[in-house]
Amino acid sequence: MTHIRGIPRVIGRALALGLVLATVTAATGTAAVAGPPPTSTTSLLGPNVTVFDPSTPLSEIQAKLDATHAAQVNAEMGTNRYTFLFKPGTYGTAEQPLQIKVGYYTEVAGLGASPTDVVINGKVEVYNRCLEGGGTSNCLALVNFWRTLSNLTLNINATGQEGCYASANFWAVSQAVSLRRMNITGGGLSLMDYCTAGPQYASGGFIADSRLPATTNGSQQQWLTRNSEIAGWSNAVWNQVFAGVIGAPDDSAFPNPPYTTLETTPLSREKPYLFVDAKGRYQVRVPSAHRNTSGVSWANGLTPGRTIPLSDFYVAKPGDSVLKINLALALGKHLLLTPGVYDIARSIEVWRPNTVVLGLGHATLTAVNGSIPLDVADVPGVIVAGVTIDAGLKESPVLLRVGKKHGFGRHERGAKRSANVPPVLAGRFSSPSNPTTLNDVYFRIGGPHVGKTNIALEVNSDNVLIDHTWVWRGDHGVEGFTDTERWNTNTGRYGAIINGDDVTATGLFVEHFQRYNTIWNGERGTVVLYQNELPYDPPTQADWMNGSVEGYAGYKVGDKVKNHTLYGAGVYVFNQNNPSIHTENGFEVPERPGVKLHHIMTVNLSAGTIDHVVNGVGEAADTTKIGAPVYIAEYPIP
Repeated sequence: MTHIRGIPRVIGRALALGLVLATVTAATGTAAVAGPPPTSTTSLLGPNVTVFDPSTPLSEIQAKLDATHAAQVNAEMGTNRYTFLFKPGTYGTAEQPLQIKVGYYTEVAGLGASPTDVVINGKVEVYNRCLEGGGTSNCLALVNFWRTLSNLTLNINATGQEGCYASANFWAVSQAVSLRRMNITGGGLSLMDYCTAGPQYASGGFIADSRLPATTNGSQQQWLTRNSEIAGWSNAVWNQVFAGVIGAPDDSAFPNPPYTTLETTPLSREKPYLFVDAKGRYQVRVPSAHRNTSGVSWANGLTPGRTIPLSDFYVAKPGDSVLKINLALALGKHLLLTPGVYDIARSIEVWRPNTVVLGLGHATLTAVNGSIPLDVADVPGVIVAGVTIDAGLKESPVLLRVGKKHGFGRHERGAKRSANVPPVLAGRFSSPSNPTTLNDVYFRIGGPHVGKTNIALEVNSDNVLIDHTWVWRGDHGVEGFTDTERWNTNTGRYGAIINGDDVTATGLFVEHFQRYNTIWNGERGTVVLYQNELPYDPPTQADWMNGSVEGYAGYKVGDKVKNHTLYGAGVYVFNQNNPSIHTENGFEVPERPGVKLHHIMTVNLSAGTIDHVVNGVGEAADTTKIGAPVYIAEYPIP
């Protein structure tokens, strides 16, 4: 067969080998997916997935969860990954509640079609991590990363707990933590742990598609709550952002208190989720995209979207070859990554429209030999969800690329596509109603090992939705580096570069990169909550220069952009390696009426200086204002 330029090489290999879909299905074991897997640990979803049903003794469930928490509570840079899934039913009683603590790289989720199908009477909690005094002091949530809770009803029951910890359900977390599709009743929710010894700091997080009781934000610096319902909200710290939230606080007095409230979310698509149908078969519900919405997606029944049987997925496990994964994708399978760490020496290639890549338990793709671990073609409707991507020892050009910058079939608007190019492969083929979507996709450069990349996330396609991401060049890790050693070893120049038009981000967290943390070159971009810390570790001012300009803004909108909107954003400075370093601007944008920044700020965390908030406007965030943000309500200033 004639090789068509641009079609992934895996197709040619498959044809040359005479492989057919049935062979792949048999080889991967997905033919066995139709029936229900056994209770408890299931071989179908890998050894690190545990499935409970209501007949499982509560003592067995509690013991399993307690043991995993004990192993993971301090495993910040560990390699173990876990998922705990609950089949529809009720767990725990008023007298004997199920009280769960969630550690690193742990996912807890219900397997109901609706969050009300799985009920836990008890608690699901994260407490401060105490870093000194043998676990008794310097207690905070600033490093409580990488954990997930979703798709269940939590009836808060503190029976058996004593004192302060009986006062609320504590979810004291920071970046790379999502709380989705939750129905929480029976008590209060606290996003900080105010019970352990201080300082009790927390650094920001994300909630979506949830019904919440009265919620105490406490010390959370920045937070995004999207498409939810809340009974009340207290405390704001630096900026709390609400989009499409029924019961959200009024923001007319900004910055006192510093709330940012959008009545509706401009563009949303909820994260795909596993559920078990009435016949005990595993399915994946893939929500559809919607514009200008508020409230939860499940208020009137099943979340709108499509259902895909798990038998249509290639169920991958660590150690599976990328060739086998790519062959399955090319032949029409979706991809489910079971918990674990995957070494990726060549790209996983996602080129079919509407393909779903779903990770469980913070499944982690680690670049090997400078690879691009995940490469998504310029096609509509691809969804990547629940995946962490780590840089490797050799520098990668990018860790996740969505669309080719100058790739096959890319054409100017209005140009005709060649008749010889299949529509599925045509470049710049995107859909405003069916955006490629990234839900809970996280990036890490350094930490558990040396990491190097030029760019972490590059989006070249139009009509892409980024729904909660943390793009992190690690400011600490197990390598034992000094700051100067880290600056020269764990290298990451750019966090997120957005070249596509009509890209929306809800919850964009980008930190510590060595040049621009975010560059937004596409037209009509919309961002709802942006959180950034500039790098801690430049050794000298000379190492932190953008030509003749001191430093790189934490958020850069391209000079040619005519339309861009940003809601609720902060840039922090903590130049601990050299407190004399200056950064000229927190934000840098073109001076055009179509480029609008709403509720932005800079803040000093006790070292270094940001001279201005945006484009030379705003006071300096210096050490005379430690912890006190410098706000600009609107830019351009009316």
